[in-house]
Amino acid sequence: MLLHQLLTDGAMRRPDHTAFHWVEREKSLTYAQAVEQVEAAAGAFHDLGARKGDRITIFAHNGMDYLISMFAAWRIGAISALVNVKFADELDYYFADHTPTLVVYTHDKIAEVKAAAEASGAVRHLICMDGKQDGALSFPELLDAKLPPPPDPGDEAAIAHLSYTSGTTGQPKGACLAHEPTQTASAVIGERLRYSRDDISFGPSALSSSYQLVANVLPPLRNSATCIVMKDWTPEAGYAAVRKTGATIFVGNPPVLADLLEQSRVHGGAPATLRMSTSGGGPVPPALKRAWRDELKLPLVESYGQSEIGGFFALADPVLPDDAHFGAVGRPLPDKEVRILGADDQELPIGQPGQVCLRGGFMTGYWGKPDKTAETLSGGWLHSGDVGQMSAEGYLTMRGRASELLRVGGETWFPRDIEEAMMLIEGIRDAAVVGLDDGDGGHRPIAFVTGPGKIDMAQTLAGVADKTPYDLSTLEIRQIDEFPMTPTGKIAKATLRDQAAASN
Repeated sequence: MLLHQLLTDGAMRRPDHTAFHWVEREKSLTYAQAVEQVEAAAGAFHDLGARKGDRITIFAHNGMDYLISMFAAWRIGAISALVNVKFADELDYYFADHTPTLVVYTHDKIAEVKAAAEASGAVRHLICMDGKQDGALSFPELLDAKLPPPPDPGDEAAIAHLSYTSGTTGQPKGACLAHEPTQTASAVIGERLRYSRDDISFGPSALSSSYQLVANVLPPLRNSATCIVMKDWTPEAGYAAVRKTGATIFVGNPPVLADLLEQSRVHGGAPATLRMSTSGGGPVPPALKRAWRDELKLPLVESYGQSEIGGFFALADPVLPDDAHFGAVGRPLPDKEVRILGADDQELPIGQPGQVCLRGGFMTGYWGKPDKTAETLSGGWLHSGDVGQMSAEGYLTMRGRASELLRVGGETWFPRDIEEAMMLIEGIRDAAVVGLDDGDGGHRPIAFVTGPGKIDMAQTLAGVADKTPYDLSTLEIRQIDEFPMTPTGKIAKATLRDQAAASN
């Protein structure tokens, strides 16, 4: 099944039901209206020279036109290449990587877009979502022209989407996601989360994230339900918008979920219509998951995915978690085979940590990077680069990135063990552990912590000493005001490591 068929199916079943809602503009489109606009945009893109397999870059803030452009690219068999607006300074790299035919952008990024397009030499047309600009066509005018689109190529195996990695292990790579496996993944995610046609899914995370695509956009459309996007998240405005829209499912990263928790405390409870939240983009602090369970009486459904799979390795159930599996992410989904493998790609015994690997329903490869593709997909497995362990009941528990493991005093440290123990201490909001080379092939461990007040380092060290299996006598703890973050909402550990090295 093709990704854009979700809208046409919805228009047949519930033409007058809201498909999309944009918070800031208070603008909604029914399924019938959404299909009409997608057809108009598809006709315009085709008239401007975009063909099957061409890349159409979308470089914009969350909004209605973003969604329409993405679906229109799929409609003509083109590939949507989504670039986070926070990467404006690296736009040259992205354009050189996927050589777009068209670029659809937001008006405040005109300088960066024009410079990158000129350097690329591949871009035929710039299209501004907010109206005509110098050197750019007007997206509203193109929609108003209502040019007829070409016949649907109808190729389920074709690449639909370039999902860029966060670049934590080198330059970002465009993972090529095809229509059919991504569609299947969204279907099983919706089933695990028990989506219904009455659900309203609210996601303020960047639409450039594959997590937003497979958690907030595709599953509700699969059920002819409603998808809500928000451009400018703030705790107060976000809480009000969730309540006003009657959202039933909230899709965010851990910092945003923490914001919603705090606002729920301020207002005496979570928005009344909310039945659950889902989290992606980074590990969920145990204290945050516990607060959603014990205070809000709502499930915080953790997920673990990557740009390369257009879905999830594992996803929890939409129920209040019990203590027996509290630390686990969840169970693998039925469209994918997930195993814990050793260095020789042999499956490890139950409970033994190893690399999380997957078969079935992953990317066709990295765009233009055959060597990286062969490395990641060796032996028919997608190698995540993450360390995890599987329980006898089939629950996956994550231990961290393999590249972030530390060697201290001859022992291997899993930083996540220490971070989670620290975040159980009152007064600590977040924690991140990194290591500096000690010159002997090992690491000098440093923990960074944040909190609303001054944190007692000696008390913190004593509080975690008996909660981890490590000798923490060499661990240094530093308090900082806030963590540097990646555009996907993860703590930027590489930046922390550089800051630590610079201060020594």
